[in-house]
Amino acid sequence: MNIGKNISFLRKQKKLTQEQLADRMNVTRQTVSRWESDEVIPELDRLVEMCEIFACKLDSLVREDLSDQSEIYSEIRLKRIAPFKMASYVIISPEPENDAIKHMEKWAESCGLKKVCPDVKLIGWDFPYVSQEQQNRFGLHGYVAACVIPDDFTTECPGAAFSENKEADYAVITIKEPFIQPFERIPNAYKLIMEYLQANNFKEKRQENIIGCFEYEYKKDDITYMDVFIHVDGVTKTDAFSMLS
Repeated sequence: MNIGKNISFLRKQKKLTQEQLADRMNVTRQTVSRWESDEVIPELDRLVEMCEIFACKLDSLVREDLSDQSEIYSEIRLKRIAPFKMASYVIISPEPENDAIKHMEKWAESCGLKKVCPDVKLIGWDFPYVSQEQQNRFGLHGYVAACVIPDDFTTECPGAAFSENKEADYAVITIKEPFIQPFERIPNAYKLIMEYLQANNFKEKRQENIIGCFEYEYKKDDITYMDVFIHVDGVTKTDAFSMLS
């Protein structure tokens, strides 16, 4: 069990001292210290109270080693994303993500977008409208890749559909080196966001002309990162951010 280690990790992540956490829970600092050193296991009602303070699931607090995740995942934050225009392409294939991204990279070159924006931003998300037969019998999946384009960019180059994403609030988490164990790290990022939304009484939101969720991959200091965005409802106050800042 990692209860004490997790309490210490989450408390520090929230930038709380032992005394501050003790005050919020109406216990002594010594009690918090004994929890963190595993001298005493907190009672169930105390664990539930800590989950509310730390915005985490009870199962995660009790069973997982949350400190391991700190090397891989950032803290979850809320971002208000300004409206942006995009050119997108959908592919249904056995490896749709690679196929869609390659298509849009070639499209960006051929239509001149790369000349206008050398660091053109590519985002992507799963395309949900694939039948069970396509998935089970043929191993097909769907993926959408999109280039974020400047407001004044125009082209008649075929091979992409144009649309605009409205201003929207997103919960965002950053994954470090997502393609090391990608089938574990990327799905877990979505899981962490959903747990955060539930713990904070936010709701995942689907709305016309707003992407429900998407991923943005980039490099920094030769390290690959991926930001995962999920559109949320119920946000009353967020900072304004430009797209993918």
